[in-house]
Order: sequence, then C-alpha cells, then structure tokens
Amino acid sequence: MAGDSIFLGKSEKREELFLAMANRHGLVTGATGTGKTVTLQIMAEGFCAAGVPVLAADVKGDLAGIAMEGKPQDFLVERARKIGFDDYDFAATPTIFWDLFGTQGHPIRTTISEMGPLMLSRLMGLSDAQEGALNIAFKIADEEGLALLDLKDLRALLKDLAGRGKEITTDYGNINDQTIGAIQRRLVVIDEQGGDKFFGEPALDIKDLMRTTRDGRGYMNVLAADRLINSPQLYATFLLWLMSELFEELPEVGDVEKPKLVFFFDEAHLLFDDAPPGLIQKIEQTVKLIRSKGVGIYFVTQNPLDVPEAVLAQMGNRVQHALRAYTPREQKAVATAASTFRPNPRFKTETAITELGKGEALVSVLDPKGIPTMVERTLIRPPSSRLGPITPEERAKLVRNSPLAGQYDEAVDRESAYEKLAAKARERAAAEAEARQAKAAAKAERSSPPRATRTRETATDRFVKNMAGSVARSIGSALVRGILGGLTRR
Repeated sequence: MAGDSIFLGKSEKREELFLAMANRHGLVTGATGTGKTVTLQIMAEGFCAAGVPVLAADVKGDLAGIAMEGKPQDFLVERARKIGFDDYDFAATPTIFWDLFGTQGHPIRTTISEMGPLMLSRLMGLSDAQEGALNIAFKIADEEGLALLDLKDLRALLKDLAGRGKEITTDYGNINDQTIGAIQRRLVVIDEQGGDKFFGEPALDIKDLMRTTRDGRGYMNVLAADRLINSPQLYATFLLWLMSELFEELPEVGDVEKPKLVFFFDEAHLLFDDAPPGLIQKIEQTVKLIRSKGVGIYFVTQNPLDVPEAVLAQMGNRVQHALRAYTPREQKAVATAASTFRPNPRFKTETAITELGKGEALVSVLDPKGIPTMVERTLIRPPSSRLGPITPEERAKLVRNSPLAGQYDEAVDRESAYEKLAAKARERAAAEAEARQAKAAAKAERSSPPRATRTRETATDRFVKNMAGSVARSIGSALVRGILGGLTRR
C-alpha cells in the first residue's frame, strides 16, 4: 500500500483506492461466492493499516479471520505472484469484536430515547397512526422527565398513557387503547428478536468505534451478525441508527487526507426493503452529507438494483464482481451495473460482468481529482490476514484482551421511566385504597342504629338536685316523727 492509497489488485496497471477520495463512499456488488467478502477484507486491511478505523458487519462469520495472521497457501501466493505483489506478507489486523446479543463480542446498546420514535417505528413496522402515538409518548416523556432507556420503560409509559386518555386528548389528540395495544404487541416481537439486549445502558460511545493503536493503526470493529441477520428489521434499523449517530455526533471536517471512519454495510438491501419514502429520503440525505464528517459508507450487496438510484449516485468507488444474467431481473441488474461505470473501449462492460471469475472484479474509483477512472478488469489481491472464521477460543481470547474489556460487558439498570411510573402507580393505588376505606367507614356510620345520648350534668343541675333531696329527706323525717309521736301518745 502506498502512503495515500490502498492496493486493490491489478488490471493492466495497479488499481488503488485513494484515501483522500475514500469518504466519497463505495459499492461492492456481486453474486454469492464471487469474492465480495475477500474484497471487503482487503479493503478493511488497507484502511486499518493507513490508520483509519473500520466497522463492518460479519454476516456469515468468515470476516472474523481478519483478526488473525494469514498462512501461506498455494493459491494465495500464486495470485500475489501473478499480479506482481512482491511485498506480500501475512499479518493480523487489530480487531475489536461486537455483538448486539453480547455472546460473540462486547455488547452494543443504545437507549430508547437515543433511538427515537422514527427509528423505532421503522423497527416495529408501525402504521402512521401508531407512529403518531409513539411520537406523543416521547414528547410526554420529555416533558415529564421520564428517561426512556429500555423496553420496559417504554411499555410502562404506554401503559400509563392508556389510563390517561382523556387528559392526553385535550393537549395532544386522541390515543385509543387499540393503538396502544398494537404498539405493545410489536414491542413483544422486538423483545423476542433480542431488543431487550440492545436497548439499555451503558450505551455505546461512538468514539469507541474510532480507536487507533499506539503504533497508529486503525482498529477493525467486527459486528457479529450471523444471528442478527435472522432479525432483518433489527439489523437494518441498528445500522441505520448507527449511521445517523455518526452523522449527528461527528464534527464537520470537510475534505480530509483520509477518512475518520469507514463503515461497511453488508446485505445492504435489508436497509431499503419495504422502507417508506420518507426513510429512503433520510438515508439519501445522510449518505450525501456524512462524507463532510469524514465518514465513508460502503454498501455490500449482491445486486446494484438493491440500492435506490438516488443513493447509488453517491457511490464514487465501485467494485463489481460477477453477476448472472439468466432471468430478466438479472439481465436488468447487469445492464444497470454496466451503466454506472465509465466505459473502457477495450471491452464491453456488460459482457465482462457475466464473464468474471472468482476473485476477479471490475474496478472504478475516484482519482485524486475526484474523477471516476475508466472501469478495469482486475485481479483482486490476496488478503494478509486469515481467510475464513476463527475458533470460539480465539474469539474469546481477543475479547478478553480487548481495550474495551469490562466497559460494556455488564448492563446497568438505573432509575428511569419504569421505576418512576411504578412508584407513581403505588402512590395512586395507596390513595385509592385510603379513599375506599374512608368511604366504607362513612357508609357504615350512616347504616348503624342511633344510640342513646347522655347529657352532661351542670353544677346548677347538681345543686338543685341536692337541695331537692335534702328537702325531701327533712319532710320525710318530720312526717315519721309525727306518726311515731301520735302512736306513743295513744
């Protein structure tokens, strides 16, 4: 690799990807088994060697070999000899492994708040009405200071809003129970796909994807996606969120000598499948503007038709492996791919695409002046790192020795919307229980028979009563004496 470029392979001349143009994005396409992953691997090796961190999804598990030193094999040595790659050697690329599920690398998490209602709606496939309700939920959470960190926070908030329908309707519009219920059901699906692992804290710090080694090499960030790809909406939404976060967080740098980060998006068609027009527009805008932040986006997919034309137009650096041309759609894909290259008078591009062998590709890049080079039929160089997967033991050792070991491995569950709403619900339940008890006591009081009342005797009453008693006793004594005296006199 020259100091300002990455050696890709050889046609009639050396084919190189110029670092100063690498943030103008790129596209790697081709049918299964034609060499796309190896092309991705040698590009990533080149970027990291030049001090540019790389993030790539490892869909099949065979990109992980970039972390280990390659071994001489006859076909690799022969390819190097054939293209005049005289300084070919073997070396590992410094690698950090990531995994949304936390089993094959450091966990990657983000919070519900950071994901935002637009991305969540895309992830859950919500209707317009449901998306509107989710936007209201986020607004109320913000106004009431309710942190939305994980799925249980969002569930608790939606449950709380369902019980406040009349109150909410006045300020925000109607949110009916059916809409809330539909969103809750979609959350269950996301939970089952592994969303409970993805949403939470500690959240990913974007800067940790942009690390370099002490000797100036960029780290290769490998996202284990062999399991994630089985949840295509989660996969696509996560990578779209990551692209958006990079755009939001990184400062403007304009034209740079080399990118700050290169992001390879494998199985790129998943990003665009069934995406609404508004989201496609957002992707197009992000891809167009993120290059000013020093980030290069490289889509990897089988068919150039997988990428919308407006996004395809932003791809300045292109590597096209072989395509089949048996069905009408495949023939259209070949014609589309051929039309995106600057023609070469020595061969017909459309025909060449169907004739390419394994490890061979059509290459066109932006030259140092930003002008697309003529397409060239190129033998791709062999990688310096290992071809294929690594063992679980090798991966575990690399994760243990990672510069990020221990930073993201344990989840943190601090007080957030769930806890605050649960406390609020307990207070409300206690108040309601107290009110019921008071009501029951009042009802019991009203239904019991009247009791005789005792009046309090005053001092005057006691004086009169005592005087009356004395008079009575005096009269009685006189009367007795009179009677007894009369009997005696007789």
